[in-house]
Amino acid sequence: MTTPQPAKLQSVEAQKYRVFIAGVCSLLLTAGLSRFAYTPLLPIMREQAGLSHLASGWLATFNYMGYMTGALLASSISRLRVKYYLYHIGLVVAVLSTSGMGLTDNVVIWAILRYVGGLTTTCGMLIASGLIMNWLIRHKQSPMLGFHFAGLGLGIVVSGIAVGCMVDHLRWDQQWIVLGLLGIVFLIPAWLWMPAPADIQSGTSVPVQAPPSRKWMQLLIASYFCAGFGYVVSATFIVAILEKLPVFAGRGSWIWVVVGVAAAPSTFLWDRIARRLGQIPALLLAYALQVLAVMGPVLANGFMVNVFSAVLYGSTFVGIVSLTLALIGRHFPNNPAKAMARLTLSYGVAQMVAPVMAGYIANATGSYQGALMITALVLVAGMALLVALNRLELRGVSSR
Repeated sequence: MTTPQPAKLQSVEAQKYRVFIAGVCSLLLTAGLSRFAYTPLLPIMREQAGLSHLASGWLATFNYMGYMTGALLASSISRLRVKYYLYHIGLVVAVLSTSGMGLTDNVVIWAILRYVGGLTTTCGMLIASGLIMNWLIRHKQSPMLGFHFAGLGLGIVVSGIAVGCMVDHLRWDQQWIVLGLLGIVFLIPAWLWMPAPADIQSGTSVPVQAPPSRKWMQLLIASYFCAGFGYVVSATFIVAILEKLPVFAGRGSWIWVVVGVAAAPSTFLWDRIARRLGQIPALLLAYALQVLAVMGPVLANGFMVNVFSAVLYGSTFVGIVSLTLALIGRHFPNNPAKAMARLTLSYGVAQMVAPVMAGYIANATGSYQGALMITALVLVAGMALLVALNRLELRGVSSR
């Protein structure tokens, strides 16, 4: 008697890749273009559009305020079907808000557009993550998000290459419009291949851990705040920081490509490290390496040191996001997007505070070095919180 089981398994495997491609494309659009393109375009806008250090920091903060608003919205909605509709709306708005940056030179309108762009990033980061996790669990697949979060690194690569190729041929405003049109290419598969959510059957076998304690959650939330602080200063200003060094003058956008190239495969690497060491020890290692990455431009102005710092930064920040959201997603398998959103609020608060701090420091001193040193100290504090979290988890295991 024949069985259709192999064909069915092959169909599920093929669909899994389409689902992941949809997620990657959603991140390429909502994060890579709508959000990350601001980093390589920042020094160009300062030179051609007269954007000040202080205004550039506030624009970044409005972007992260939008992201935090999106996280609040995602955390307040329990129905996955509603999030599925919001996901599609966010894709369209991401294209429009990106192109809109090139249609005005009004700082207030820029702030509104950056806020809206941050709002749409939630669709690729949180809502898409939850939809993908829902599909993986329903089809008895490993609930790991490394493939999906590779889209963050690829988004950085795409935005960096696009700006690097356009910088000698188009003005800042024309570049924003082209980036918005490019976003349509990623919108199509992100729209068509993301599956609609469904309830997880009670008999579905998934590796679900025990619900976390309040103290466990508080430590994780606090450490993720530190991660957000560590991520955002470099994510916003790394090109502007390195453009000030003679060796990188006129080549800052290509350092952003280096960051993306390092970030894209890093999620797979951190998945493997987490399987070997455990997720919290893997997170601790990633934080430590990011401290080194942040301090690179402070300690030296040489080419190789700063390229290595960019590689370290790219290979750690996406891994931290992927590991943390996968960790929380496995604790809340029935509605992972809601739990991820609650955790991400602390990350969003850090992303609101840090760019303004860096902008004020740079405005007062003419340098970002003070901001980088503060960022490194915050990351060290995050490591201390992770050590406490790991001890708490080990005590819980031993008591069971």
